[in-house]
This record gives sequence, C-alpha cells and structure tokens, in this order.
Amino acid sequence: MSEKRIELHHIDPVEIFGVNDRLILRLGGYFPKLKVIARGNSIALKGCDKDIAAFEKALNRVIETRGKKRSLSIDDIDAIFESEPQERLLPEVSGVNSDIIVYGNDGKSIRARTKNQKKLVADYYKHDLIFALGPAGTGKTYTAIALAVRALKNREVKKLILTRPAVEAGERLGFLPGDLKEKLDPYLQPLYDALMDMIPSQKLKQYMEDGVIQIAPLAYMRGRTLESAFVILDEAQNTSFGQLKMFLTRMGENAKFIVTGDATQIDLPNREDSGLIKGISLLKSIKGISVINFTRDDIVRHPLVSKIVKAFEKEEETSLPGTAGTATAETASPESSESATAEAASKA
Repeated sequence: MSEKRIELHHIDPVEIFGVNDRLILRLGGYFPKLKVIARGNSIALKGCDKDIAAFEKALNRVIETRGKKRSLSIDDIDAIFESEPQERLLPEVSGVNSDIIVYGNDGKSIRARTKNQKKLVADYYKHDLIFALGPAGTGKTYTAIALAVRALKNREVKKLILTRPAVEAGERLGFLPGDLKEKLDPYLQPLYDALMDMIPSQKLKQYMEDGVIQIAPLAYMRGRTLESAFVILDEAQNTSFGQLKMFLTRMGENAKFIVTGDATQIDLPNREDSGLIKGISLLKSIKGISVINFTRDDIVRHPLVSKIVKAFEKEEETSLPGTAGTATAETASPESSESATAEAASKA
C-alpha cells in the first residue's frame, strides 16, 4: 500500500474538484480500490502503485480538458474512459478489472461471478441508468447492492436508496401483525439481507438512523428528487407503467439508478399491467441507459435452481403463449395498487 499527495498549482481546485467535490468523486469512482481525499488544493491518494499511477494519468487528462473548455462536467470525466482503445485508461486500473466489487463483513470478498454480472459492473462506469433483467438467482439485485455499497464507501454518492413495490404475492398485507413498517418489512427483507452481508450490523443501523441508507416501498419515492444517490428499484416487474415513470423521473444530479426485474414473476392481479417491458422498449435507445438481460447461465444459487427455472419457463411458454413479459401502456394511475396496499395496511 502506497500513499501520495498531488498538489494543484496555477489552477483553481474547484474547477477540477467540482461543486461539492462531485467531479473528483466521479473520477475517484473509476478507481474503487484507491482512497481519494481532496482537500484545499491537494489530493491525497492511498492504494497500490498501479492505481495511483493510473489516477495521475487520468487527472492530467482532466486538467488538459479543462484547459480547452470554460468548465468541466461529469460527461467530461466519463469521456476520458470512453476514448479510443489505445488511449483507454480503464483496463489499466486493477480495481476495475478485478472481479471483486467490495469486501463485505469478515473480509469476505463479493465479486462478479458470471458474464452478465461482470457486464453490470462494467456498465456502471458508462451509464447512469441500468436495467438488469432475468430469472431468479442470477445475482441481479445482489450485484447492484454490492456496487451501491462500494459507491457509498468510496464517497461517490451520499446516500443509498433501495426500494420495491409492495405488491402482494398471494398473501394479504392487512392480515399481517404489527404496524405499517412491520407489515411492509417482509417485502423488503431481501434488501436487508444483502446489506447485512456487506456492512457491519452496528454501522448499518447507524447509516439507517442517519438516513444515509434508506429502504422503503416504491410509493414512498413520490415527490422526491434523488441527488448524489445510488438508487435501486428491485422487483420492477410489479410496477405499473405510471409507477415506473414516477420512479425514473426522481433522478437528480450525480445519481445512479439500477432497475432489476423478472418478467416471468409478475405478481400483479393483471399481468398486462406491468410497465417494465414497455418502459424498456421506450428507453433502451437513449444514450446513458443500459439494458442487461441475465439468463439461466447466470444463476448462482443451488444447481437445481437453473433446472427449476427452465422447467417453469417451458410450462409458461406452452400454457400462457404471448403473455409472459408483456405490458401495455394502459395502467392504473401512478398511485395504483401499491399506495392502496399501504393504505389498507395502515388501517389493518
């Protein structure tokens, strides 16, 4: 482990660091195993020699770009890593090329294990909105949460927000015991489980008390603008078209959004109310948006899970032709079933 301090001379540090350090944090985000601290007119680096050298090279490119423009933007930082292959900096960065995303509790390494998990990690550096679609057990949500925890630890974002639509999968919220939070928590438990693998329990508790990490049903996102945040919408196949639009339009400055879903596991009373597939078809061609389709080959649970998924897919293809994974533009209002569910729960 090496340390180095870089002094900025003959240039206003704010022009390189950005407002609230957003530019230097973006640059540092490309070097996940390098600790980057900007203070005054200097940048302190701590990490391996290879990462430090790569960061310096990228920083020099940032300064060169500033010399040609009146001001810098996030896009300018990203462009440095999207240049011609012979000039590309990203492959030189050991932290990015490593399959390890973040170190969890007890030093456990959490890594991208399959082709599409690795694609999700790579696309994080190129896109601010990613749709990760595919069957259960492919690690879509777990990989997304690992990326979010890493972004939080590296100070790329100020908060981490995880959300799910509170849709009843064969059960009734009103008959569950407890207050509204206790009724809704079971729907959000998979998100808690992933976080508890990656953040010590006391620190996780403090983060949640301070609002740094927020876990809430999708209906609670309405009216918010999410800035400097890493936001994950899980189980998005259970959102209506209006709900999906509401969620995506929460995106503020310096935000990263990942949407995960499985079009074969729609729990809405009317499967055609799901807005996920229609939403993707409208957005997939927009620059800055990535769509990753996970398959059975990405399943990392028990070996039987892949066979189970295959069997169910075969049955659905024969018994429900043309219905799996479809959606229509006609949906309920954005408040739809989720808000109604929460209201019913609060009255129970």
